[in-house]
Order: sequence, then C-alpha cells, then structure tokens
Amino acid sequence: MPPMKAFRINNDASGYNAGITRMDTDALSPGEVLVKAEYSSVNYKDALAGTGKGKILRQYPLNGGIDVAGTVVASTDPAFREGDKVLATGSGLSETRDGGYGEYTRLPAALTIPLPPSLSTREAMILGTAGFTAALALLRMLDNRQHPDMGPIAITGATGGVGMLGVDIFTRAGFQVHAVSGKPDHFEFLRGIGAVECIDRHHLAFSGKPMDSAKYGGMLDNVGGSMLAGFLPQIAPYGNAAICGLAGSPELPTTVMPFIIRGVSVLGVASAGTARDIRDEVWRRLASDWKPRHLDTICTKEVALEDVASVFETMLSGGSFGRTVVRITG
Repeated sequence: MPPMKAFRINNDASGYNAGITRMDTDALSPGEVLVKAEYSSVNYKDALAGTGKGKILRQYPLNGGIDVAGTVVASTDPAFREGDKVLATGSGLSETRDGGYGEYTRLPAALTIPLPPSLSTREAMILGTAGFTAALALLRMLDNRQHPDMGPIAITGATGGVGMLGVDIFTRAGFQVHAVSGKPDHFEFLRGIGAVECIDRHHLAFSGKPMDSAKYGGMLDNVGGSMLAGFLPQIAPYGNAAICGLAGSPELPTTVMPFIIRGVSVLGVASAGTARDIRDEVWRRLASDWKPRHLDTICTKEVALEDVASVFETMLSGGSFGRTVVRITG
C-alpha cells in the first residue's frame, strides 16, 4: 500500500508541531480493523490537540482526530469484513492511538462500531463525539426516570456542537428545550432546530438562594461554574442535570439543598470511555428515533483534510458556529 496522508502531531526535540505528512499504514497504531477513512469532525478537543494548547495526547507522534467513519479494507476479526461501513468516536483516538485525521485508520475491533444503515458516514461525523455525548446524556437521564411531563430541559452552551445537537436530539425525544446561549444573534437558528425558548445568558439573574421555584424538568450543561450552580435550584423534584462540559468553569459553587430536598440528580457524562453495549445503544437511537432532523443545517462547514488546521484557532477563540466535518476521502 502506498504511503498515506495524515495530519500528524509531534512533540520532539524541535518542540510541538503538527501538520500534513506522509506515512506508511504499517506505522499506524495496532488493531484488527483497517479502515479507509471518509469523514472525521472537528471538536474542541481536536483543536486543543492540534495546536498543543491542551494536554490531550498521552504519547507522540499520533494522528489527530477523535472521530472517524469509513469503509473496512482489511480485518482479522470475523465481525468485520471488507466493504463494511464503520465508525469510531473517542475511545483513545488522538490520545493513546492514531485518530481519524488520516486516509487510513487502524482500530481494535472492540472500538469499531458498525455504521447503522440509516446513517451515512458524513451524517455520522456531523454527529460525532458531540452528538454521541448529547445522546448519552439523554440516555442517562431517561435511565434515571426523566420524563417530558416534568418540565422543559435547559441546554446551556446551546450554540456549541453538543448544545446544538442536544437541542435537536432532546426535541426528537419529546422534550421541550430552552436553549441558553450568549449569542442572541443565533437565537433564530436555535428556534429553527427545535428550541421553544431561547435565553441570553448575559441576562440571567439567579436569586442566589439555595432553593428557587422549580422551572425546569432537567438540564444538559456544557458550561459548569456559576451557570450550573444557578440552574440547579430551579430543577423540579427528581429531575436530572447531565453534565458534560466546563466552558465556563470546572468549579461548582452550590449547596446540597437541591439534592436532599428535591432529589435532584447530577449525572456525569464521560463519552470517551463509554462501555461498548452502551455505545451500541446510543448509536442505535441516533440512527432511529433520536436522529436529528437538522443535521445538514447544524453542519455549517466542511473542510478537506489539508485544511483542518485552519479551523482550530477560530474554535479555541469561540468564533466557530455549528459542526465542522472533515472530508478525508470520497
């Protein structure tokens, strides 16, 4: 097989550097399934890894890209055959093993998910880790008896990838969504993908009391800090706050009152290390009753592999909007 093209990240004697290079497929991380990549995506974690502004990689060099979808070209595991469409998200990609920013990716069979027939590889990567995270949050909330009758779901950081896809996914699942964002110029967009109400975070005025009137059945939080602390006292009895981000702060200045008086639960959502059976269930739901209706709208940008680095700085500075997919090979 001729040398492949990849966006490879190094940290060597010359310092931290990353860019398009040529490499042999034999040099890829080990695994039973060799995949010809078709699409990947750009997540905040990818931007941190690609610029060196976050300690994401645990070894070097590695190809970037925590998501990948494509076609199996060789497999030593009988569960996968040449021609099968597959995907992988998280699971150590671009952390401990080569990720999806390469013309080929080699995956362990245990991390390789068969692509559901109702999803294209491009749709799977519009979803990617962001969509998987939002759906995993919903699954955890439903497992803990969340129900639409309990009240609307507040989604913070609603103009980010997880937030946007969360608006669409929770709406598909029958919930009313109140989208919280500091970008009011995008409120019409959020309403278009399902939000019944949009709230400007700059105009939020929390009472500061340990308990407040119950306004929300639950929440999907991407922000943390005082934002999360302000919403917790407003969650209805036995509602859930699913937490998957810290865009505002990793701190949580709150009291135990919502938990011991209303039975509110805080559910951690850690997508990277999700067990295989749960992964399968999340992707089954994303390909069926939870499949977002507005994927093409939420995907606001598509770049070729050669141009992936051009997205990173804009994303890290808060200037990106919507999901960016990376076209690897067609």
